[in-house]
Amino acid sequence: MDTLSLLAQGLWVAAQPIYLFYALIGVTLGTAVGVLPGIGPALTVALLLPVTYRLDATGSLIMFAGIYYGGMYGGSTTSILLNTPGESASIVTALEGNKMARKGRGGPALATAAIGSFVAGLIATLGLAFIAPVIVKFALSFGPAEYFALMVLAFVTVSAAFGDSALRGLTALAIGLTLGLIGIDLQTGQARLSFGIPELLDGIEVTTLAVALFAIGEALVVAGGSSRDEGKVEAIKGSLWMTKQDWSRSWKPWLRGTFIGFPIGAMPAGGAEIGTFLSYTTEKSLSKHKEEFGHGAIEGVAGPEAANNASAAGTLVPLLTLGLPTSATAAIMLAAFQQFGLQPGPLLFVTSPQLVWGLIASLLIANLMLVVLNLPLIGLWVRLLTIPRPWLYAGILVFATLGCIGANNSSVELGMLLAFGLMGYMFRRFGYPIAPVVVGLILGPMAEQQLRRALAISQGDPTVLVGSPLAIILLLLAALALFGPMVLRARGKGKVLSQMAADED
Repeated sequence: MDTLSLLAQGLWVAAQPIYLFYALIGVTLGTAVGVLPGIGPALTVALLLPVTYRLDATGSLIMFAGIYYGGMYGGSTTSILLNTPGESASIVTALEGNKMARKGRGGPALATAAIGSFVAGLIATLGLAFIAPVIVKFALSFGPAEYFALMVLAFVTVSAAFGDSALRGLTALAIGLTLGLIGIDLQTGQARLSFGIPELLDGIEVTTLAVALFAIGEALVVAGGSSRDEGKVEAIKGSLWMTKQDWSRSWKPWLRGTFIGFPIGAMPAGGAEIGTFLSYTTEKSLSKHKEEFGHGAIEGVAGPEAANNASAAGTLVPLLTLGLPTSATAAIMLAAFQQFGLQPGPLLFVTSPQLVWGLIASLLIANLMLVVLNLPLIGLWVRLLTIPRPWLYAGILVFATLGCIGANNSSVELGMLLAFGLMGYMFRRFGYPIAPVVVGLILGPMAEQQLRRALAISQGDPTVLVGSPLAIILLLLAALALFGPMVLRARGKGKVLSQMAADED
């Protein structure tokens, strides 16, 4: 009953007109950027960080969460009508959704995606509301050694989860950790890596780094890339609504997708992409219409879209309760919290309960708004695809620059924006992930503080870092997350080589 009363208080906060307005802006922007291929919610939230610098913290975070949820919804539109996923998590939706659109069943495909996203978002948000307090009570018992082990787990999983190579992920993380050292050491008062530049004494602004890496870097990649032909948008023919048979074939995949996507989204090395692929495989194996898969099976749209949206709520579980981001958008939202002087984690539920529960409750309202916005305005979302890409990214470049100058009017800040933007371009050019850099900058100083605190308590004895069962478990999980994929890849490569040798014999 305590959780229900807190959720009711959160609904009261989220239902205030100003916060409803923030939520509406968020879901509208999120749907738009989800529709536009290559932009996504992470870039959008990064762009808005400097704009919301002096706005209300609760309203801004509600808007960012709405953008996250809206991006999950909007990605299905281009997947189904254009066969071009707006978000990487919508790749699976394109497999069956575009086939349905080509058969003149684009309307039911969009409908099952929207309703499945609503059902999954509703159930997963309630799951977030009831699971979060349990994790918070557990995390309040953490000491410095446990927190440091948790940070190590975050570093490793973020490095392993983003990008194709763990080495590249760790390299990106090391750059972020190095950037986190810049500024004044809070314990000794000594300047570190400031090179005599007064503007660097306060450290690197997370907002500047996030905007540069995500927005400036992406715009430079698009400007430097070769032009490509845009795909054909499939027209929506016939009824937009689902038939009775469509409903009967969709409701079970909606539920299964929800219960697959939510826990995977909450896992440190999870991610929406894994949940959508697992949901698709599950529906293909359980379906009574296996022959339709690959040719436009509605279950192949309903299940993955539900898993996609459920994973978004699942991602917020470790972010809000432990301060751990498990996706690029969550990493930017972590930066948003810090921009307002807030640190996600168990203490946030104690110090700012109205903000946390208002944010959770706003997700329920955002889900309802998204259902109302998506289907009736499908024509508007499709028209967004006609915006020329040079105009779009030129606008992003100008908006990012003006936003950062408005937040911190400094030539040094502008120079760092350009330098980090070029770094973001090079990272994308050579296949290095972006999110670990931001996570390293944010969590690096916190990990250092917890490490020094633990060593100070133990009078320099390093065994304090493995002095509790919980710390040992977290460090073992970090080692498993780092070396497990390497072992699996090596075994897979060995099997392929042995098979090739057997075929030659």
